[in-house]
Parts: sequence; C-alpha cells; structure tokens
Amino acid sequence: MGSATSNISPERDLLDLHGRVAIVTGANSGIGLYIALHLVRRGAKVYLAARSEEKAEHAIGRMEQEGMGEHKGELVWLPIDLTDPHKAKAAAEWFVKRESRLDILVNNAAKILSEYGRTADDISDSMVINHISPFLFTKTLLPVMKKTALEPGSDVRIVNVASIAHRWVPNPRYDSLEAFNNDFSTTYKPKTNVYAYTKLANVLWTAELQRRFDAEKTPITAMSVHPGNVMSEGNVKLFTSLAFGRLVNWGFSLFFISPHDGGYTPAWAAASRQVFEERDKYRGKYLVPYGVLEEASEDARREDLAKELWDTTEGILKDFNWL
Repeated sequence: MGSATSNISPERDLLDLHGRVAIVTGANSGIGLYIALHLVRRGAKVYLAARSEEKAEHAIGRMEQEGMGEHKGELVWLPIDLTDPHKAKAAAEWFVKRESRLDILVNNAAKILSEYGRTADDISDSMVINHISPFLFTKTLLPVMKKTALEPGSDVRIVNVASIAHRWVPNPRYDSLEAFNNDFSTTYKPKTNVYAYTKLANVLWTAELQRRFDAEKTPITAMSVHPGNVMSEGNVKLFTSLAFGRLVNWGFSLFFISPHDGGYTPAWAAASRQVFEERDKYRGKYLVPYGVLEEASEDARREDLAKELWDTTEGILKDFNWL
C-alpha cells in the first residue's frame, strides 16, 4: 500500500497522555480503530464509541494483537448509536455519569458513500449520522470538557474527521430541513455530493465552534481533519462492490494509505506537542496528512454559511425535542 509511514513518529510527535481521557467515535474498525490505538499507546484512557459491544471487544482484541506498548492506557466501550440523535445524547450522558474529565473528543464515525436514505424521523441519514448526532453528542459533552479546560496545564481538543470531499459540494445551503434532506438527485454524482455535503458541514461546524469558544474565552481547540485517501475497511467494501472490484481495489491500494497511517492525522490533531505549543495557529483550522495546515474550500471559510448551519441544526434539535 502507498504510505508515508516514515513521516509518522508517535513517540516524537504525540504527548504523554497518561491521566488524559479521550473518546473516539467509530473506533471499532478502520481509521477510528487506529486513532484509538495511537492514543492508547501514549497512555490515554480511550472510550471506543460504537454501537456493538461485540465489535468493540473485537477491536480491542485487534489492538492488543498489534501491541499497545508497555506504557499503554485503557480501552473502554462506550455504547452509541448515531442514527438516532436521542441515543447520541444518551451516550454522552452515560459518559458524564462515569467520568469527571474529557480531554480529547474525536468525532470520526460517518456514513460513507452509499444509497441515500432517511431515518425514522424522515431526515437524511447521512446528515443525521455525520452531522446532527455528532453535534448533539459534542454539545452534551461540552460542560465536562469546559470544566477540564479550566484545570491547570489543560489541553482540551475536539477533532472532527472531515474529508477532501468537502470541496466538491455544488451550491451548498444549510438554511432549512429541506436543505439538509437534499439528495442531490439532479446532479451528476448524487452519492458523492450527499457525502461531500456532510463533510462540508463538519468543516463549517468546527470553525463556528472555535469562534464561539474564542468569543467566550473557552480554552478548547477545535480542528477538522482530512485523514488522507485511506484503504479503510469501508472503502475496500465500497470498491469491491464496483465493476471489476478486485482490480479497482488493487489499483487504489497503490496510491491510498493504510488505516494505520490514516488514523495518524486525527491522532496528531488530538495529541501532538506542536498543537499544544502553538494553539493559536491551529484553532478552528483544517489539517491534512500528516498534521499539515491547509486552507479549506472557499465555502468552508464562509462565516455566514457556518452560522446558517449552526442555527438550522439548533432549530432541528429543538423541533424534534432532542435537546
């Protein structure tokens, strides 16, 4: 597989995380599993947020086989279901009953390219899983994160895993539930555009979240991350479903990076020394492999669009009594 592993050095780049608590959503496979592995190897207590206890335990077994190091932290399953915002909020409430601190939150779980669908509440399932539920999950966790951020020597971070796809959305709007439910069926690549629309939301939301932290002088650093083009389990499944799937998988594997390497940029954003030493440089920014600052798309830099997204999301949460 294509890789730039020589650029990856957790011992050099990542802080000692003993005593720190982290949550990684979608940590039972793919990029999320390796984000969690990078963090637990540095000593963090990592909550693997996933729907299935069986899959979470399997993921823990995989990490143990790969080796967590002699200074490893701890892995704990956190039950969550992002297909239902009410359950996402319940997962956050479950966590705050058990922990008095949260230093790192990595919102990684996502629905990738697939058929357009609606939830039981008749909302685009891609927008629910990739934006609305993570938004509410994070909002519910913010009190404990803000409390942690006020402690001496704190370094609290939120990392939202986005994608280069955020650049591909045609004429984005986030001003209504109707806009959130756009299936892009009149466009050339509707599946890609639905996914890209949610990933643009991730970048916009991160920037707006940071602006609000800065306005209230809350010392939390929020960043969005493109993890790279990764041969994740989800992508392998997607490519295999295409015509000449085995050949497609082989071709992409020559240029895509491994899940281990794909998990590194989110882990770097979550725990690097450089972000700790230069927080002002990274607040609200967009990163690409491996920890490189890159300017997000023109739409992703629009404060009016970010505020529109925030206000509509809050309105939907209220309308459906999810707050």
